[in-house]
Amino acid sequence: MSDLADQKCVPCRGGVPPMAPSEVRRFLREIPGWDAPGDHHLLKRWTTTDFASALDLANRFGRIAEEQGHHPDLALGWGYVEAKVFTHKVDGLTLSDFVLAAKLTREAGGE
Repeated sequence: MSDLADQKCVPCRGGVPPMAPSEVRRFLREIPGWDAPGDHHLLKRWTTTDFASALDLANRFGRIAEEQGHHPDLALGWGYVEAKVFTHKVDGLTLSDFVLAAKLTREAGGE
């Protein structure tokens, strides 16, 4: 994970195909705890002790997203934050999605 987490997201301008399922499987091994439903997006849920902790984690994720110029769909509620990551311009996954997922995982304490 550390190698991916140390990289920078690269803006996608579209016109490139999403990752092949074999690539998705290979990179998924580098971000433990994440799923890739239909090889279309990355999905992970973190649990927290209360709403304030979930909000704090979501805000920290938001700062990373802004720094990287790559924005996940975040959902939060009492005791959880969920991140859905994919590249909208290709309607699928790119390397930057795995980079962002690794950064979010590191921010959450490697969970």
